[in-house]
Amino acid sequence: MRALIVDSDAPGALRLGTAPEPAPAPDQLVIEVRHFSLNRGEVLFAGRRPDGTVHGYDAAGVVVRAAADGSGPEVGTRVAAFGAGAWAQRMAVHTGAVARVPDGVELAVAAAIPMAGVTALRTLRSRDILGRRVLITGAAGGVGRFAVQLAAMGGAEVIASVGSPGRGAGLAELGAHEVVIGVDGIDRPVDLVLDNVGGAQLAAAWELLAPGGSVQNIGWASNEPTVFESYSLFFVGPAKSMNTFGDVREVGPDLATLLDFVAAGRLSAEVDWRGTWDRFSEATGALIDRRIAGKAVLEIPTGFPG
Repeated sequence: MRALIVDSDAPGALRLGTAPEPAPAPDQLVIEVRHFSLNRGEVLFAGRRPDGTVHGYDAAGVVVRAAADGSGPEVGTRVAAFGAGAWAQRMAVHTGAVARVPDGVELAVAAAIPMAGVTALRTLRSRDILGRRVLITGAAGGVGRFAVQLAAMGGAEVIASVGSPGRGAGLAELGAHEVVIGVDGIDRPVDLVLDNVGGAQLAAAWELLAPGGSVQNIGWASNEPTVFESYSLFFVGPAKSMNTFGDVREVGPDLATLLDFVAAGRLSAEVDWRGTWDRFSEATGALIDRRIAGKAVLEIPTGFPG
């Protein structure tokens, strides 16, 4: 089959090539992938994976082989999926990592949701956000735009931080109560930080945290390390905390919740770039250069040579 594979000698360490057909385990089904989405971290770090690896994690398509153990949806079902090897004509994925795509939701839209949407949902659900001040850094990206919408839906006062004025376009319409450049202009403490940036901005966000508040580290767009001032992590009073986030086990139910939100018109997948997968280098370049606000989705045309 055809696939977007890792090649350390190719520009960006990715190229369209061939790969073996997936060999599913008993609890995996096989999807004919129609669309997949790109995440900036996947693109940046493609070269760290072995040559020949089928890259990517987010896909949507149609089940062409049901799981041998009887779990999961049947052949012909439209699904979104999260799993390794998504950027290919076919992928095998655990049945606990797929969700049916509701009628009326495009597969291209569904493909934009898994990694970014589930990350935003699970991170916000870890805290009580009703009536709380929530700061989302890197809010113009894929995770950030989902997080702004979900935090507003959960009753939070949402502060969206972006890197430049242009990157803030549309965030107020998604539910942000305040859009700021960086974090210097924030004059009151926040209860929760969803940090997509790292670097110096992470240290500054920590200083903004209210007693009992939490920073959730979900991305690292900065090329710099984070340096904390001496004693800045010491605090007298209700404990402040900083946590990593990367729990992507059994994402199917959460993915289904997000797809239902999309179907009901409560959540936008914020797809800012669409094209066929032979234009992948154009999409990856735009993503790395931050010329995409939200998600980039690639289509595998039906009948593409395999």
